Amino acid sequence: MAVMPVRIGIIGSGFEADLHAAAIRMAPDEAELAAVASPTPGNAAALAGRHAIPRVFTDYREMLCEKDLQMVTIAAPNHLHARMTLDCARAGKHVVCEKPLAMNLEEADEMLETCERQGVLLLYAEELFFTPKYVKAKEMADQGAFGKVYLVKQSEKHFGPHADWFWDVDRSGGGVFMDMGCHGIAFCYWFLDRSPIRSVYCQMSTQVHGGRTRGEDESLCILEFENGATGLVENSWARRGGMDDRVEIFGEGGVTYANLHMGNALPTYREYGYGYAVEKAPGTKGWSYPVFEELWNYGFPQEMRHFARCATGKEEPRATGRDGRVVMEALYAGYASAGRGRKIELPFGPARVRKPIDLWRA
Repeated sequence: MAVMPVRIGIIGSGFEADLHAAAIRMAPDEAELAAVASPTPGNAAALAGRHAIPRVFTDYREMLCEKDLQMVTIAAPNHLHARMTLDCARAGKHVVCEKPLAMNLEEADEMLETCERQGVLLLYAEELFFTPKYVKAKEMADQGAFGKVYLVKQSEKHFGPHADWFWDVDRSGGGVFMDMGCHGIAFCYWFLDRSPIRSVYCQMSTQVHGGRTRGEDESLCILEFENGATGLVENSWARRGGMDDRVEIFGEGGVTYANLHMGNALPTYREYGYGYAVEKAPGTKGWSYPVFEELWNYGFPQEMRHFARCATGKEEPRATGRDGRVVMEALYAGYASAGRGRKIELPFGPARVRKPIDLWRA
């Protein structure tokens, strides 16, 4: 007997919600867009219009009353993740939560415990686990192509986030490390088969955007893993010219480099700063690198299709709330390391930390 597609509601109506909606539409055999909720006037209706979403709400709690919804994706500011996850779980909905999982470890633990108690999945939206180039690199490593892997590097850089709330550390929890360092931590952890993280060392600074945020716009993070490997995570909100996203894998028997954009891009020069908006580079003049089939190259449709299959028991989750909790602990340690000027050993979980950046700015 054919299984009906999983009916999904989206909380949010900005950049990330649009990615979720477009990705879900690319998996019609597994997932169906059923509703969207956003308090911003007109935004939910606009998203619904672009993606043929039949139901629109301005209060996500009203959307959660819809009996036919089976899963909800949360594409809202970081400080709302925990409350929304708890409400979804108590309404009996599986949850896909955007990164980072929460604002602090207490929230993360409550999210995990509540979802487990309510019998719903808490899935962590880390698309780097699904990005085709990066998946290929891991497949080669798992097959022994590089021998013992001793260094994993992940770098993501551009000139700043896509929404104003990221600049407000009370809503975001931190700067570029909170926004994108979570990707690199998760990637290294996943690539190294979830070997526990032993220590974190971080340097942070605000080089360009001090007038807009109290958060860091440059970060460099070194992770030491129990299996002897090292992770190096580089992030910037100060890089001109659009997105740069890449990984490098070093083993005693080989190496591979995966640049997310080069090889998929159209090298493009523009004298005028308008027209096609390259991701994270709106209005860029000069050289930029628009990517064809961008969503697929990033892994978003593969991620959402997988999550829908998890909801019907067809697949075991590849990215869970527990992965997000590991990342949260490393984020904590990273901010503390930058604040104290030394390596932080794990486990690390000081209580009553409202947001990770407080460990740096304290």
